[in-house]
Amino acid sequence: MANADLKANRPLSPHLQIYKPIVTMVMSILHRITGAALYFGTILMAFWLICAAAGPESYQFAMDMFGSFLGRLVLFGFTWALVHHMIGGLRHFIWDMGHGFELSAANWMARATIVGSVALTVILWIIGFIVA
Repeated sequence: MANADLKANRPLSPHLQIYKPIVTMVMSILHRITGAALYFGTILMAFWLICAAAGPESYQFAMDMFGSFLGRLVLFGFTWALVHHMIGGLRHFIWDMGHGFELSAANWMARATIVGSVALTVILWIIGFIVA
């Protein structure tokens, strides 16, 4: 290696700033983000169960925390992440079966995942408020 400057002249790998965001790319990123968010939501569920097992005072503390505006907002986000990740998983299952690879089908399924996840989350919360 006579020229140490070769490293600086090589092309860089494209990143998100290079590509124009398309709906399937955004859905892939959201699927990964919701998968990671489910880990934190599971910690919240474990916290709730531990508080329930610890006694009435601990359970009331957890219920007050989750019943606050911020707590409900976090739970709504967790519900959306769960539903969105599930529908995204169904989309991947369809691809695993060898269907939906056409551009129009892939774009339709990506948009349907967003609309379906938001609609199902709102419906689940409406049912939850009616039942409670």
